[in-house]
Amino acid sequence: MRNTLPWLGLAIRLAAAAVWLVAGLAKLADLEQFHAQVQAYELLPSALEAPFAYALPFVEVGLGLYLAAGLLVRGAAALSCALMVLFVVAMAQAWARGLSLDCGCFGTLARRPISFWTIARDTALGLPGLVMLVRPSRLLSLDSRLLRRRDGWLQPAGAAPGLASSSISTRTPSAGGG
Repeated sequence: MRNTLPWLGLAIRLAAAAVWLVAGLAKLADLEQFHAQVQAYELLPSALEAPFAYALPFVEVGLGLYLAAGLLVRGAAALSCALMVLFVVAMAQAWARGLSLDCGCFGTLARRPISFWTIARDTALGLPGLVMLVRPSRLLSLDSRLLRRRDGWLQPAGAAPGLASSSISTRTPSAGGG
């Protein structure tokens, strides 16, 4: 069991990366359409809609690349969680206001009107990021190779399954967080 946990962590990290890569690349394929989706939410001042709509897909792709490479996993996971909360809140307020619009989550790749189910789906898609925030996977990662950060999914020898020590408490000051 001890040898499989890091691989499970890697699978979760790569799932989080895939969510962001697919979402960002789908939006990049049609930036004008995504801009229209951002406008439809009626949340941002008009002067911020275009910069947000044109920057967000690049942020999402970058986030996916950081998670896939395992670079600054905890920081990338924190940004992942923050963005997911922002998206869920945006959808929930639009749904509560009775706006009938496409969620825009995956650009034109998967058009879905905002509903309880799109909110639940995005909440579920945010879970891998939350797991990486709490227990960062660093198997096959740049964090492990370059920054010597310990994998949060490794158990110390002799530890009971499920009682692995936290990567926060076992880190040395030179290893840093993130």
